[in-house]
Amino acid sequence: MSIREIRCVPDPILRTVCDPITTITPAIRSLVRDLTDTVDDPGRAGLSANQIGVGLRAFSFNIEGKVDYILNPRLVKTSGEQYGDEGCLSVPGLWYKTRRADYARVEGIDLNGHKKVLEGHGLMGRMLQHECDHLDGHVYLDRLEKEERRAALRYMRSRQKN
Repeated sequence: MSIREIRCVPDPILRTVCDPITTITPAIRSLVRDLTDTVDDPGRAGLSANQIGVGLRAFSFNIEGKVDYILNPRLVKTSGEQYGDEGCLSVPGLWYKTRRADYARVEGIDLNGHKKVLEGHGLMGRMLQHECDHLDGHVYLDRLEKEERRAALRYMRSRQKN
């Protein structure tokens, strides 16, 4: 079991677009174990590879007791709308209402190179979009309304000075 340290804003890897996984190697298998071990903790819904310092397209999740992963995920469909609290392990202590699609569908592969589909509404839909954003170099603060985003960034700057 390997629980990895989570990178926090302003770490530049969180703003870097992650590279696709081209070959399933022992290192990729180890990455998946680290991702699933690290996300398997109450209160953790999702974890992208760049949040543990690895710039590859992979994430794990822990929704309603199910811990799983996907490699090379692509957000292929969204519908509906939800507006609710969202937080992030890389932005500890901040929760803001964030607008997302209610439903999301992600396609990628598993460790055997077979197609894998993840989809869902509500929290699952939110997590799929949130983790795909991470892999594209975005954090949820980027999606906040203008005033909330300013307040969040001010708060983060004040914490970095202390």
